[in-house]
Amino acid sequence: MRKIILSVFLIFCVNLVVAQVLQPLDSNRNIDDRNRPYGDSLSRGSTESTSIKDIKNYDAKIEQYLVISHKNDTTYVDTTLTIQKEYKFNYLRRDNFELLPFSNVGQSYNALSYNYKKDELMPLFGARARHYNYMEIEDINYYHVPTPFTELYYKTAFKQGHQLDAFFTVNTSPQFNFSIAYKGIRSLGKYQNILTSTGNFRFTSSYKTENQRYFANAHIVMQDLMNQENGGIQDDNVPYFESGNPEFLDRGVLAVNFEDAENMLKGKRFHLDHHYYIIKPTDSLAKNALRVNHIISFEDKYYEYNQKKESAYFGDSFQPEGLRDRVTLENFYSELGLNYRNNIIGDVEINLGYSNYNYGYDKVTIINSQYITNRLKGDIVSVNGSYNKTINGFQLDAKAGLNVVGDFDGNYLLGNASYKLNDNLEFGAHVSHNSKAPNYNFQLYQSVYKNYNWQNSFKNTKTQQVGFHVQSKLFGTATVDFTNINDYTYYMKDGVDDLVKPFQAGASINYVKLKWEKGFNFFRKFTLYNTIMYQNVQDDGMIFNLPELTTRNTLVYSNRFFKNALFLQTGITFSYFTNYRMDGYDPLLAEFYVQNDREYGNFPRFDFFVNAKISQMRIYLKAEHFNSAWTGYNFYSAPNHPYR
Repeated sequence: MRKIILSVFLIFCVNLVVAQVLQPLDSNRNIDDRNRPYGDSLSRGSTESTSIKDIKNYDAKIEQYLVISHKNDTTYVDTTLTIQKEYKFNYLRRDNFELLPFSNVGQSYNALSYNYKKDELMPLFGARARHYNYMEIEDINYYHVPTPFTELYYKTAFKQGHQLDAFFTVNTSPQFNFSIAYKGIRSLGKYQNILTSTGNFRFTSSYKTENQRYFANAHIVMQDLMNQENGGIQDDNVPYFESGNPEFLDRGVLAVNFEDAENMLKGKRFHLDHHYYIIKPTDSLAKNALRVNHIISFEDKYYEYNQKKESAYFGDSFQPEGLRDRVTLENFYSELGLNYRNNIIGDVEINLGYSNYNYGYDKVTIINSQYITNRLKGDIVSVNGSYNKTINGFQLDAKAGLNVVGDFDGNYLLGNASYKLNDNLEFGAHVSHNSKAPNYNFQLYQSVYKNYNWQNSFKNTKTQQVGFHVQSKLFGTATVDFTNINDYTYYMKDGVDDLVKPFQAGASINYVKLKWEKGFNFFRKFTLYNTIMYQNVQDDGMIFNLPELTTRNTLVYSNRFFKNALFLQTGITFSYFTNYRMDGYDPLLAEFYVQNDREYGNFPRFDFFVNAKISQMRIYLKAEHFNSAWTGYNFYSAPNHPYR
């Protein structure tokens, strides 16, 4: 009944709702004129009317095509061609410097670093290796545009494959906007049984009343992410891969651990975030504003693993063929809050949240006389609040949250302070604390494979982080984070039957991460962009393994041609990370596990690219890892899983 009521309610809201117009962006967000093509229709303005008869816009500029985040932070559509766009032109559509992709597009990523600045109160659904392209609430944006706007992303994949991300948004009136988008991929890959097929559909709508008292953003997202799995190449075939023998350059001839398995993550979410001003601010400098906030969200997702015949790779099973594991999670969340803004006090918000969760399986399991339940379900009541204020140039932000009723304890505290000395220098600091229950699949898991059945009562994982950042036009951007982790949960082969099981660390882990980014211009047309990350882990148990040094350096040439009609960028990117005990990948769990048998890394990667922009079209040509033939075939994304 709750699903039916929520669905009807959200459909009603979607028929009403869409993007809010916020204050104009300041000059710090202006697009670099060097990357703005001459004759750009969005730059010079348009005298054409939109497709809606009663809406005309005689001055459509790029700054009016607003992009609004789930936190109501506003930017505008970026049509430039920069090195940052080159870094983001990939399957995830974001910079993946701290991730190492698998050989096929749409597969998972091995993490090269972690960030523990979090505000989570609830455990997460499992199969985290499948979630890199799963769009969460914070990944969905809303829009306000003066004319209809379309973006089409297309990229080839590996061997019989394509990627497409199509997006369209329009304001049917100054009060109402909607957008519709779909991202899909199908790629066969170069190794046996690693086909990927994924789809992400999203629909958003935004609405505001003419008196600007009521604002609402809503979205519907439906996603299905399927991967065929092969368990990696067999151990006795690893020497063939690393030898560079021409007979094995066709990767399809390498034997893999199995050829009949696939896993899939599917989910759908209905989300509405709206608020009403009881006391409406007359402008950004208004002394008082009071609003009521409400969020309602429902998400239903499942993870499934299918295999035709049992494999010794996972140990013994309950049945020899037709193997299938399936776990589901239904999560309903509602939040009611009050926000008060005053030019003296600042911005204060307090919210009361309610969660109903239902995670698990269709039946109980009894194995080795141990009873394993089939469901974790219950209700959680939480409170959270936030505060922000600018005092004498210092921007202060704080957030806190606590579960007050329910089976899962959880709390977090975040604090940020920053100061902008001038246009050339900004610095800041943050502190964070988080305590939450381990992810659901650490607590309860069932499988047709006997080893993958457990029910645990692990303690909350607790993290504390202190960080500092400096942003300078002269010296670049530098960040440093100091993190302490207690009761860390992880997967690892148990050393008895050499099969993966969940564990919780007894000792604390200390983790330092230092990152620096800076571009150097020389000879007018050349730029050297550098991103360097240093990490140090103090971990006696060797369960938190990361490379000590990771670097990416790009030398790029930029120029305009054909009377400035064509803007061209071409260059080479060098990427490298030092040897470390890289985590292994378990395709049944869709999780990474700790291994200390062998170190991986220490292989250079060179990518050559040619990027061009003509009017609003951006063209990308790229040769990835073109140096593999002459720097050795010892490149891996995970043990037994070669890099592309």
